[in-house]
Amino acid sequence: MSFITVPLDSTFIRKSFSCGIAALDNYLHKQANQDIKRHLSACFVMPGQNNTIIGYYTLSNDSISQDLLPIEIARKLPNSYKNLPVTLLGRLAMDEQFKGQGIGCKLLMDALYRCYILSQQISSMAVVVDPIDDSAISFYQKYDFIMLPDSGRMFLSIDTVKLLFN
Repeated sequence: MSFITVPLDSTFIRKSFSCGIAALDNYLHKQANQDIKRHLSACFVMPGQNNTIIGYYTLSNDSISQDLLPIEIARKLPNSYKNLPVTLLGRLAMDEQFKGQGIGCKLLMDALYRCYILSQQISSMAVVVDPIDDSAISFYQKYDFIMLPDSGRMFLSIDTVKLLFN
């Protein structure tokens, strides 16, 4: 699989992007470049015509407490690891004009593939998301993300991601 996204840079027209969720629109319009410069997150965009943005997602390193994992996953891990390395898929959004065309799935698969490749160089045992609403929860559940109890976060193991690409 080849990536369908590229890193966000100043050549892209961000102001016309609208996914219908103000927090996600504002992030791309106002904050993404600052986060990239500060090494807080990496932002990848699916390019459209004339340097517009069809969709985007962000990735960063993160960790989660082993206590948050379902017991069937946690019992397979050494107790000495209280915090576990994960990759945070912080934001994923597509422009409203492209809804219903499978763009969300393409962005997610691109992000998961990138996470899998990176996990071979810098360990990450899972991809974690913080779904913004019930619609996002439903979206991620279709791809086998599971809810982490008492955290509002969702989890997909790298072993599961690996199965998608091997």
